[in-house]
Amino acid sequence: MESMEEHIVKIIDIGEVTQDVKSFKVEKPKGYSFIPGQATEVSVNVPRLRDEKRPFTFTSLNSSDYLEFTIKIYSERNGITNELGKLKPGSELIIRDVWGDISYKGEGVFIAGGAGITPFISILRELHYRKKIGVNMLLFANKTKDDIIHESELKWLLGDLFINILSDEKIEGYSQGLITEEFLKNNIRPEYKHYYLCGPPPMMEAVLKQLSGLGINESQITMEKM
Repeated sequence: MESMEEHIVKIIDIGEVTQDVKSFKVEKPKGYSFIPGQATEVSVNVPRLRDEKRPFTFTSLNSSDYLEFTIKIYSERNGITNELGKLKPGSELIIRDVWGDISYKGEGVFIAGGAGITPFISILRELHYRKKIGVNMLLFANKTKDDIIHESELKWLLGDLFINILSDEKIEGYSQGLITEEFLKNNIRPEYKHYYLCGPPPMMEAVLKQLSGLGINESQITMEKM
């Protein structure tokens, strides 16, 4: 088996996306490329953390001269994202081979929960860049409005085909509750052929059952293997 490639890259810039989500722009190694939707294993380049690898999705365009990750920081868990949250530009990360089962297959419905939006950010940005956004639709589930990652950009990219549902807040113009079969039925047009799904495992399991209940075949669904 080939040994896994490793690249040490410097953080160029860190941005605040929501109260607990940050974007990390990092150097892009020469010849490094990915398909929108793919991820890599990332660790912090200090001796005690270099073997603590976590998967993060690229949210930049492949054509950009930097890489970007959009990462939810769980400061209460004292884990890797908490360590990432403390880093400053100039700090080093280690990135590795590119992998992932999520890639664009054609116009359809993207269904995301929380930080599960990240593979779709790269895909939707790429489609916009290529002027191929078409009638792609995004259903995005979050706890509160403040948790919505890149809300204004997604609204700009998708217009009325960007639909939010909030579990812990009632706000006019936003659906309220959890994604249900009823919610899917009311929002999805029958002509969609492709479904893209990413979120916490319990949400994904629930949505898979709901899609199946609506007669959508497993072969129409793109997601990471659970």
